[in-house]
Amino acid sequence: MFKFAAAVALAGALLSGAAVAQPTVVLVHGAFADSSSWNGVVEILRKDGFPVVTAANPLRGVANDAAYVSDVVGSIAGPVVLVGHSYGGQVISTAANGHDNVKSLVYVAAFAPYAGESVADLAGKFPGGTLSGALAAPVKLSTGGVDLYIDQAKFHDQFASDVPAEQAALMAAAQRPVTEAALTDKSGEPAWKKLPSWFVYGTGDKNIPAAALGFMAERAGSKRTVVVDGASHVVMVSHPEKVAELIEEAAK
Repeated sequence: MFKFAAAVALAGALLSGAAVAQPTVVLVHGAFADSSSWNGVVEILRKDGFPVVTAANPLRGVANDAAYVSDVVGSIAGPVVLVGHSYGGQVISTAANGHDNVKSLVYVAAFAPYAGESVADLAGKFPGGTLSGALAAPVKLSTGGVDLYIDQAKFHDQFASDVPAEQAALMAAAQRPVTEAALTDKSGEPAWKKLPSWFVYGTGDKNIPAAALGFMAERAGSKRTVVVDGASHVVMVSHPEKVAELIEEAAK
């Protein structure tokens, strides 16, 4: 009788989720953003019991950035859901390789390149992107190459049109630059060929045309693609609940 009761108690705990640890969600921001762009998503995920890590993407180049995110993933015990925004999608596509604990990928208004493609290639594959006309003068680096920023006066309309102007102004001032080389780096074999992936993006995205995002989602065999009407490139800022819901679906 004792053994039967113990078995019933264990089964009940498993069904309730009490004995099952949630996977860790690793969030990787993209160009012209920083880890704070995930704040609304993090709040929801943490409330729902998910451990969360927001990786500070260096934005120096695909190999360098993917190696850093790979190290972050490698430090985590247990399953991981790897999430990338914008250029961060290219980073997670590489960083997930070689990690058995990465169980799924989520692309948030993000690039999912095939081997040999760069984000610049994909951004220009379909009409509608206006990023090139919104960039500020490049900042020359003493180490070689240049850093790219979005002109702060154009940031709201280009990057975050569905975010309040005051919030967009703060984001513009705090934006993280990306090297020009990072946007032209070619991808290696993408992890989405082996791992299940989910996609979410907005129809109002001016950095990556919605047609390009839909093309990449279909090519990657997206388990579910959420298209948010009118949402800008920072759909995770303007619609954190939709993004968090999809991440939690990928975690299951």
